Amino acid sequence: MNQTPRIRTVVNCTLLVVTLVAGATACGGPDGHPLAEKPYDAGDQVSFNGPSEGHKADPDKPLEVTVTDDGTRITDVSAVDKGGRHLAGELTADGRRWHSTAPLAAGTGYTVRVSTEDDDGAPGSRTLTFDTASPKKLLSVSFGPRAGTYGVGQPITAELSAPVADKASRATVERALKVRSTPAVTGSWYWVDDKTLHYRPQDYWPARATIEVRSNLTGIKVTNALYGAAAKPLKLTTGDRIEAVTDAADHSMTVLRNGEVINTIPVTTGKPGFSTRNGVKVVLGKEYYVRMRGESVGIAAGSSESYDLPVYYATRVTWSGEYVHAAPWSTGSQGSANVSHGCTGMSTGDAEWFFDTVREGDIVKVVGSEGETMTPFDNGFGDWNLTWEKWQKGSALHSGAPDSANTVQAARLRPQV
Repeated sequence: MNQTPRIRTVVNCTLLVVTLVAGATACGGPDGHPLAEKPYDAGDQVSFNGPSEGHKADPDKPLEVTVTDDGTRITDVSAVDKGGRHLAGELTADGRRWHSTAPLAAGTGYTVRVSTEDDDGAPGSRTLTFDTASPKKLLSVSFGPRAGTYGVGQPITAELSAPVADKASRATVERALKVRSTPAVTGSWYWVDDKTLHYRPQDYWPARATIEVRSNLTGIKVTNALYGAAAKPLKLTTGDRIEAVTDAADHSMTVLRNGEVINTIPVTTGKPGFSTRNGVKVVLGKEYYVRMRGESVGIAAGSSESYDLPVYYATRVTWSGEYVHAAPWSTGSQGSANVSHGCTGMSTGDAEWFFDTVREGDIVKVVGSEGETMTPFDNGFGDWNLTWEKWQKGSALHSGAPDSANTVQAARLRPQV
């Protein structure tokens, strides 16, 4: 905003204050300072293109404030809605006209304070109020996961009620979705698809952090016909930093709490043809009992690979059915060979300990497997398998749109052992 007339006034008075210290008294106002004068009512000298009495403003039209008196100029305009958001605007060099440079929010009220100055430097003011019309179509946002305490690998999700495709509209949405953590971290949103965003820090969340998520999208214009709706805020906390690192080649799992090893467990992972996925996964949930059947993952009944087993202490890490679980039938191979159909198996006692130790959002990493790397978004939370540079490319505020290969919906499939 160009506010040259106001700046000139303040500088002049600063010089006069210095003169007063030297003993001079030549400055206007009761105490010798022109800004100490009570502003006169500039109502007859200021007009704006707001709605007529009893009507609401069209949020698609810019706000404009002008002076109607040749001897008056605008020095400042402040337009604030009921949510405390300031409306951006621009003042002409001659101080005759101010207009908004951002869309008005819909379904809210504005208070506009206009400051003026006449040819003699006397300050004036006028306060204007008006309401904007409610939007016809709303874009709502739902944050996830549910409130609670999670592991340091838990991403934040935002689900939109309508698709947002173009980059400018996506940028509007991103600017309004606020994530704050204590301690503070650097993080960014990633557009998984037109209706889904994930947020993660550059590194994992700090242990025992507080994370607050909110939306400032209410009333904000997203597309020509779509305005933001109010959203329920979300508050999460993180627990200790729990990391379970499985070395498939070494047939062992090392579990760390806040960087210190707390257990080393002999395990078995996926055998050839069913190799466990490499990479970072996040605990999705825990189930004391799961019935696992080969047919659910495409293994024909009656084949040599078919199975139908009761499984206990099952900690899920993918939607397609990869778990860390008790596998008492393979204790002879645990620590020495990989014989499962993709899950990480261990003794019942170790599985119970693991089940009781981890929570949703904890990190489960696999290295040394012949399997492919965990995909980012279509089979659980593989978000951490993207480098920070690639993650930022999924933000509309950074380096562009995500790769189309990654814009897929999560598949919720059946268990495998």
